[in-house]
Amino acid sequence: MKQFYLLLLSTVIISSTTFAQEIQQKNEQKGHYNISKFKQLNEELPTPNKQHTASGAPGYQYTQQQVDYNMDIVLDTENHRISGYQTITYHNNSKDYLDYLWVQLDQNVRAANSKTKDINGDRPRAAYTPSSFTKNFMGKPFDGGFKIEALKDAGGNDLNYTINNTMMRIDLSTALAPGNTFTFDIKWWYNINNYKEDRGRSGFEIFEDGNTAYAIAQFYPRLAVYNNVEGWQNLQFWGSSEFALEFGDFEVSITTPKNYILNATGELQNPKEVLSKTQYKRYVEAQTTYNNPIFIVTPEDALKASKEKSNKTKTWKFSAKNVRDFAFATSNKYIWDAMAVKLNNKTVMAYSLYPEEGKALWQEHSTRVVANTLEVYSKHTFDYPYPHASSINVEMGMEYPMISFNFGRGDKNGNFTERTKKGMIGVITHEIGHNFFPMIVNSDERQWTWMDEGINSFVEILAEYKYDSIMFPMTKYPKNIVGYMKGDQSRLAPIMTQGDNTFNFGANAYSKPAAGLFILRQTIMGPELFDHAFKTYATRWKFKHPTPADFFRSMEDASAMDLDWFWRGWFYTTGNNDIGIKEVKKYHITDKPTEQAIKRYARFGISKDDMPPSLYLVSEDSDEFTADLKNNKAEDFSTLSNYIDENFSSEEKATLKSPKYFYELKFEKPGDLVMPIIVEFEYEDATKERKQYPAQIWRKNDAEVTKVFPTSKAIKKITVDPDQQTADVDLSNNSWPKTTETKFEKFKKKQIKS
Repeated sequence: MKQFYLLLLSTVIISSTTFAQEIQQKNEQKGHYNISKFKQLNEELPTPNKQHTASGAPGYQYTQQQVDYNMDIVLDTENHRISGYQTITYHNNSKDYLDYLWVQLDQNVRAANSKTKDINGDRPRAAYTPSSFTKNFMGKPFDGGFKIEALKDAGGNDLNYTINNTMMRIDLSTALAPGNTFTFDIKWWYNINNYKEDRGRSGFEIFEDGNTAYAIAQFYPRLAVYNNVEGWQNLQFWGSSEFALEFGDFEVSITTPKNYILNATGELQNPKEVLSKTQYKRYVEAQTTYNNPIFIVTPEDALKASKEKSNKTKTWKFSAKNVRDFAFATSNKYIWDAMAVKLNNKTVMAYSLYPEEGKALWQEHSTRVVANTLEVYSKHTFDYPYPHASSINVEMGMEYPMISFNFGRGDKNGNFTERTKKGMIGVITHEIGHNFFPMIVNSDERQWTWMDEGINSFVEILAEYKYDSIMFPMTKYPKNIVGYMKGDQSRLAPIMTQGDNTFNFGANAYSKPAAGLFILRQTIMGPELFDHAFKTYATRWKFKHPTPADFFRSMEDASAMDLDWFWRGWFYTTGNNDIGIKEVKKYHITDKPTEQAIKRYARFGISKDDMPPSLYLVSEDSDEFTADLKNNKAEDFSTLSNYIDENFSSEEKATLKSPKYFYELKFEKPGDLVMPIIVEFEYEDATKERKQYPAQIWRKNDAEVTKVFPTSKAIKKITVDPDQQTADVDLSNNSWPKTTETKFEKFKKKQIKS
């Protein structure tokens, strides 16, 4: 075939003024650093090493500490007090000598002298109820916080220690060498708070019938993390950013009143001693019941226990292997149902404990939601490794290994709204999901809240959709984050901000990272690539301490996708996405040389008669747009038949497709973020077609780009991001032709008239 050219009259496919040239013009030709949105993250991420590798995987020299706990706990329900005696064995698996150990005393956030309230500003309220006035200005502070009665080494010698708010430093007489262990004992107690009054993460509640339920967590002195990234992770606990903990083995005995039912982290070691014969029989039966939950403790059992008064006690014994924390819940009002869940070749138990007040809602859904969550999370990460996952009806939402506290109750008559039901299903999914992030993929919650809350909130979307796709449609994502992202920039912080320093904790740590990962999966990477990379990250870092860099690098390493532009924009800045259609021009094809083409060839000494065979695009708004073109005489190549006969082989002519129209699409990007351009074309015959341009289309011009789109049918409408897949904050510029005027355009018209 002869040489064949297709010339565009007045534009090029991508704007000829590059991004770098624009910046140079603005800076009067001054030099500048690389400010491209596609610059690699090398400057932001820590240097890879033998512990945290460049691929995002743990290195061959990766180490982490182990801490084992043996505890005897007594719950005093008369005085709402808990006391404990615990033996801690600290394993120094690092290569460092340790002169001291840091222990977390999280209950000190409620101590009478706590500084927690002092770090936040406040203003006078317009009005105070008597109880709130008393609590704020007249009441005696709650006497919370740990009371340390003894701290001794294995030989019974007193240990020197210093308490700094919620952290306690234990000074060692001899540095703990690599590979060695240190064992010590702590005796302590504290007053349990009423969580309904102070909204704490643990505590007790009193029901209208006078009975009590306890949700107990952060209840024992816990070792802080010592790692090869930050050394001791001993940031203070101010009440918001949660906990960083080491893995270890737990042996725990908990003494409660005899009529109480209890569940906790770990496997119950003495079920025959603490359950009745009938309850134990149901307990065993539940372990092979896979389809529907059955009662271990029935509503009748719970009602009977709630009316009993006894001074006798019983002791529940639990063993938990390779967990990072321990929590429990207990009450004389608890109903307990259970169902077995098959995960490949393993069976785990799904448990729910709830009072009569929660029965109407929880009996139907709680345990089934637990099972669904375990199945979906296991599919996207790794099989759930622990023996059970328990959901406890407590009026809060909080998570611990194998056990979580979840809200959701009906009214006095057992009636509940769809909103209450949806909230309960959502919180159970979320808190059970936390078993994976961060209870197993053990990120530093205090420093990087998004690594547990945000990642977990993302997988929660998939699990909720699986449970009830009508109640939890995925179409609301990522639109749910738009309002936050286009908010006041002075009240926004990047996701990569320590949790205590964010303005909008929920949106910053939960919603925005979850929305970002949703965009990555659904729009940028696609489910197949994303799911493999995400599973790779989770598998690499289960039972280990990952950092943000490990997540970012693993996602790229396992997908062969350069996502640095996305991490930088979505996680390191407060920018938002706004992509629109700036201009659309329609072109027709002709074989008649245009003036521009003639001039272009003339520069090389080629006359009109010597120009090679070519086709030319003529814009409808140009002087050269003739009546013949307007009447579409050339659009189907009918006037070019001689040209085709001369320049195309018979095989080529047989497969030749003839676009009738060529559209020059000019996209603008007023927003800071780069994103793919998703375009929907609606033709005059009502059919539709979609085209997605990768985000890299913006790499050389961050303001606008131009593309040529050929089609055999005339376009009626063009829409950018028709399903709102990219969290676009301004939809007014997303359509062509424009159907509505922007506020600025209305303002301009008003100014002209006046």
